[in-house]
Amino acid sequence: MMRIQVINGANLNMLGIREPDIYGNLTLDQINEKIARKGGELDLNLDFFQSNHEGDIIDKIHDCYGKKDGIVINPGAFTHYSIAIRDAIAAVGIPTVEVHLSDINNREDFRKISVIKSVCLKQLWGKGVNSYIEALEFLVNESKK
Repeated sequence: MMRIQVINGANLNMLGIREPDIYGNLTLDQINEKIARKGGELDLNLDFFQSNHEGDIIDKIHDCYGKKDGIVINPGAFTHYSIAIRDAIAAVGIPTVEVHLSDINNREDFRKISVIKSVCLKQLWGKGVNSYIEALEFLVNESKK
């Protein structure tokens, strides 16, 4: 059974309230429930974590070393500037997929920049909760190669 850590960053605890026209009406708990259902179908062991604090996210990534087979991360605003989160992902060497609910390429210019992308196997965006679902499927398929 693959062990996957799902990490959500800054402001994602406000989903369902925060700009629903951009991020949708689902809360983070509702999104996690949908991800968990898909994880069950794929026979995955999933753990969920959310923090608005960069250091806590780095600590969680470090904690995955030797314990997790993959990471799905939505860094939120940390996407655009957190070299520290990027370096943590690079350090642990765990297959990681970066996800975003909204289409970051069709928003403000600064949102098009990801310092995380280069250390991830894939970046998925603009599909709401399905960005996470596709990330799980991708990690499962990659593990079979």
